[in-house]
Amino acid sequence: MDYQEKRSIIMKHYENPKNRGLIDNDKYIKSHINNDNCIDELDLMINIDDNVISDIRFDGEACSICISSTSIMISLLIGKSVEEVKVLIDNFKKMIETEDYDKTKLGSANVFDDISKQPNRKTCALLPWLAVEKIVGGGFVRNRN
Repeated sequence: MDYQEKRSIIMKHYENPKNRGLIDNDKYIKSHINNDNCIDELDLMINIDDNVISDIRFDGEACSICISSTSIMISLLIGKSVEEVKVLIDNFKKMIETEDYDKTKLGSANVFDDISKQPNRKTCALLPWLAVEKIVGGGFVRNRN
């Protein structure tokens, strides 16, 4: 995938992110995460039914890399089991850190495969994935709004 194609996918997801907007539903598990080095701050809500992610919602203020990474991640994770999600998160983190990973698992998330060339943007791309990792790893609280 060339640079222009990657940029086009990133901008498409930034301008029209999937599932933006939180809802009031006690079934969802909520995670809040922010980047201390910039404006990126996200709230994610995830519904897990029978060990499968059935929905992810988000809101917050963040840069184009963070928003597009969130949107792409949501498209990739919905319908996956918690165990599959853990594998995808691990692969995404390895890709960002330029470690060996299974490129075939990440689909359009591969647009971030050279983000390491801009080290200050790595956290932007990782942030939503880390928020989901907090939930599927057990470090979560139920939304009680």
